[in-house]
Amino acid sequence: MSRTDEAVKILAALGLPRSQQNERSALTLLALAKLGPDTPWTKVDRPLLRTVDIMEFMRVEYGKDYKPNSRETIRRQTIHQFEQARLVDRNPDEPERPTNSGKNAYRLTEEVADVLKAFGTARFDKAVAAFIEQFGTLKAAYERARASHQIPLRLADGSVVYLSPGEHNTLQVAIIEDFGPRFAPAAIVLYVGDTAKKQVLYDRDQLARIGVPITEHDKLPDVVLLDPAKNWLFLIEAVTSHGPVSPKRYREIEAFLKDCTAERVYVTAFLAISDFRKYAADIAWETEVWIAATPDHMIHFNGPKFLGPYKPQQTT
Repeated sequence: MSRTDEAVKILAALGLPRSQQNERSALTLLALAKLGPDTPWTKVDRPLLRTVDIMEFMRVEYGKDYKPNSRETIRRQTIHQFEQARLVDRNPDEPERPTNSGKNAYRLTEEVADVLKAFGTARFDKAVAAFIEQFGTLKAAYERARASHQIPLRLADGSVVYLSPGEHNTLQVAIIEDFGPRFAPAAIVLYVGDTAKKQVLYDRDQLARIGVPITEHDKLPDVVLLDPAKNWLFLIEAVTSHGPVSPKRYREIEAFLKDCTAERVYVTAFLAISDFRKYAADIAWETEVWIAATPDHMIHFNGPKFLGPYKPQQTT
């Protein structure tokens, strides 16, 4: 195993995220420890280095010649995470040094230096465990942060699934929790996408029973509901930046669902009426529009079955 591979193994053991388990981060760790390809881990040092010094060590000791414009990448994609994980201290010689100073410098913490010195010995695992017990892992911290911002989606059976944060998934939650009870109260959720996870809820068996292909879920709209009693399939696009049920999209879905035995109801959903205005000209006829900001109403794009007078509403 090369010295760089060993450094990657140490970063993984210390709980650094996968995006820091790479050659760039491994070489940064080795530079901060002043370890060349043949220097034993027991000889770990703790010099105070600027980013340019780290890059020079990589070039001289490992033949890795990063371009000058890579300095910011190393700082933002490796050193910042090393700070957060308590692998390094920034400016221990002058803590008040401005963040944008060209003199910013970094030094391994004593605690991680002890872990590095133990690599390859019987006490390495114990040293890692002690470090993690004291500081935790950055990977776990990031996961906790993501979880705290996830959007809960409560299904009709009382269960809860979590979507990644963002306007798109906020709208999808509104479709399930606000549109569904109002306009499809007997419907069950067959599919909900997720902008980060690609899919979060996918009832493959039920979709297969009604003739929906189960190998091309990426062609499905964002939310799919089924009313078993009416045999209505609600195909709902959640639009925050692109993708209403346009004539092109309508034809694509119809072709995809050529063997589906359920009748289709196409809906384009928006968070606000201002979003709807941006896409109004693109929406296909014979489809529906629902706006989360006014959840009790629908906009129907033409169709003779809805033509007729309305009784005036009572005013108080």
